[in-house]
Amino acid sequence: MEMMTMMVSTKPQLTPSLLPLTIQQLQHHPHSTLKFNPTPLQTPPTSPSQHDLSTLEQTKQIHAHIIKTHFHHALQIPLNDFPSGLSPSAQWNFVITSYTKRNQPRNALNVYAQLRKMDFEVDNFMAPSVLKACGQVSWTQLGKEIHGFVLKKGLDRDVFVGNALMLMYGECASVEYARLVFDKMMERDVVSWSTMIRSLSRNKEFDMALELIREMNFMQVRPSEVAMVSMVNLFADTANMRMGKAMHAYVIRNSNNEHMGVPTTTALLDMYAKCGHLGLARQLFNGLTQKTVVSWTAMIAGCIRSNRLEEGTKLFIRMQEENIFPNEITMLSLIVECGFTGALQLGKQLHAYILRNGFSVSLALTTALVDMYGKCSDIRNARALFDSTQNRDVMIWTAMLSAYAQDNCIDQAFNLFDQMRTSGVRPTKVTIVSLLSLCAVAGALDLGKWVHSYIDKERMEVDCILNTALVDMYAKCGDINAAGRLFIEAISRDICMWNAIITGFAMHGYGEEALDIFAEMERQGVKPNDITFIGLLHACSHAGLVTEGKKLFEKMVHTFGLVPQIEHYGCMVDLLGRAGLLDEAHEMIKSMPIKPNTIVWAATQLLEIEPENCGYNVLMSNIYAAANRWSDAAGVRKTMKTVGMKKEPGHSLIEVNGTVHEFLMGDQSHPQIRRINEMLAEMRRKLNEAGYVPDTSTVLLNIDEEEKETALTYHSEKLAMAFGLISTAPSTPIRIVKNLRVCNDCHAATKLLSKIYGRVIIVRDRNRFHHFREGYCSCGDYW
Repeated sequence: MEMMTMMVSTKPQLTPSLLPLTIQQLQHHPHSTLKFNPTPLQTPPTSPSQHDLSTLEQTKQIHAHIIKTHFHHALQIPLNDFPSGLSPSAQWNFVITSYTKRNQPRNALNVYAQLRKMDFEVDNFMAPSVLKACGQVSWTQLGKEIHGFVLKKGLDRDVFVGNALMLMYGECASVEYARLVFDKMMERDVVSWSTMIRSLSRNKEFDMALELIREMNFMQVRPSEVAMVSMVNLFADTANMRMGKAMHAYVIRNSNNEHMGVPTTTALLDMYAKCGHLGLARQLFNGLTQKTVVSWTAMIAGCIRSNRLEEGTKLFIRMQEENIFPNEITMLSLIVECGFTGALQLGKQLHAYILRNGFSVSLALTTALVDMYGKCSDIRNARALFDSTQNRDVMIWTAMLSAYAQDNCIDQAFNLFDQMRTSGVRPTKVTIVSLLSLCAVAGALDLGKWVHSYIDKERMEVDCILNTALVDMYAKCGDINAAGRLFIEAISRDICMWNAIITGFAMHGYGEEALDIFAEMERQGVKPNDITFIGLLHACSHAGLVTEGKKLFEKMVHTFGLVPQIEHYGCMVDLLGRAGLLDEAHEMIKSMPIKPNTIVWAATQLLEIEPENCGYNVLMSNIYAAANRWSDAAGVRKTMKTVGMKKEPGHSLIEVNGTVHEFLMGDQSHPQIRRINEMLAEMRRKLNEAGYVPDTSTVLLNIDEEEKETALTYHSEKLAMAFGLISTAPSTPIRIVKNLRVCNDCHAATKLLSKIYGRVIIVRDRNRFHHFREGYCSCGDYW
């Protein structure tokens, strides 16, 4: 008999209408699929050794026995060494805790649902176990209802309950509620601080986590080893070497003996490896008198992260020679790092090792493999693994969907999302963010709006990360007004959201608006970062705000202490060059790490530094072609072909009726190509009637003028535009995304076409947005 559907007593039942909504849902849908993330939780003081006595089957036997005997705790539970005489409350707490420890949160929550249905008294010993189960399945709504019950019963004054609430909210990605619980706790212990730090770090709220560490130090709370490990992990995630070294010194000063504990040392070597200091990590590793599998895993993972693949492979072999064998966590960690660095071949070798050595391939390990293959752009293997997996949870669905997003496979991603919903798997915020990011890249506004409506329909909690993804999607899909509205309505904003709206305004050429946002950002005390200033300098460049751009560059260096990167110099050179301030641009170039005197010299030097860089080779070829040095241009192209180097082909995307269509230059593969060609001919005829003269200077090929004009006609954005004209109703805006900078000829032609056909045509190229309307472009021919 299934334990989940058993009645726990013959006591009078509460009517369903008096039960919380999610408790009713647990009763009505006992087999619904939920996300599971096993997480540690501080054990409340209920004789934890009891829970180590049972396996999952034994827990089910105990569950059945309690039901059968109707809470007669005097009757001995039929297991050896099980304590007799436990109260009904203790017996049920044992069952719930055992289920959560055995990774069966669904069973634990069904027991809780039955207890609530029977109006059973839930105490401060049981509440933490139930909250842990909520965290394991990331069910925020039920967690909130339990929180309300805790408040009603006055259990929130118990520090164990408070810590459990914080951890539950952290696991459910509701870090704002976790912080609210922390701030209102009447009593805190060291676990309270470490749990809150871990929750903030897990949810990428690194600045808040660092601030809490400072507050903890100010309050003179002495961290436990677990707390110190959480802090070191935070510094590893943020690559904060300065704070990491300070923590290392603190650990040494406060160790009980000359040697640090293995967990702390392992966390430190992991931090040094993630900060790019593999030598320091190696020193700590070599200094360990007792190397555990965790220590080996951290060191090997550090080598892979630092792209020292051969060294990592040798360590993996040496570990086994010293009779320490990798476990599932080892393999999972190494596979994750392979995905991080794009080490596909090593990832395949690790996958083969898992299969050869008889590992029980868990769902978590399969998910990591799918994610690794996706990040390495091996969609075929990712999908094969996904299709062969039974009982898929939301994590593996999200990993497969992210793989499609990584490879810009928008149709496959949305088809998979439909299958996911049909399978009854509820997507998480991570799933939705992946979809929104894919819509942003493809400029698929209609699909992005559909995702937004799905969020509203499903009443998903919109946190700062999800809101930022929405702002970014609307901005990159050409609806900057919708992005602005969402930004204004946002209750909380982090630096990523500020950067998203600033970059959005910059892409659309709204320089003044971007500067206004930055001024408000400063007034609110939000510290800008490198990305903020890239967006701001782009905004000034696209809007011709030279004075403002200079001031921002100075402020970045002298006020905020940021070191200019090559992107910042590039923005400044672009800004000055567009304004005709060539001498200042030249001075700026001379202050850059690379100091070119002329463009050709720069390209030549870059080729000497990075001969394998396709972009630099294409630049050289185009420079030679523009100077009519056709033999030299052909030589560069031949060299590229010899070494297997390919120029990124120009392509344009257009979304029509929720489907994204892609066009390459001269593309004749579209199902409606005959009608597209007819529209191209009509567009060319009407352009000629309007006095348009093709600008063939952009065709860097050694062919005659007529052939150049024909080549211009079949540029990818013109193909997309022709398809948009034949596929949409009159007056409907046409939105196109191009991966390269729009050429002078297409820009001039699109201005005229917007007037001829009475259409708003919105084109996003590599640099910015162009809003064409009535023969004019929003860029003012300044791009």
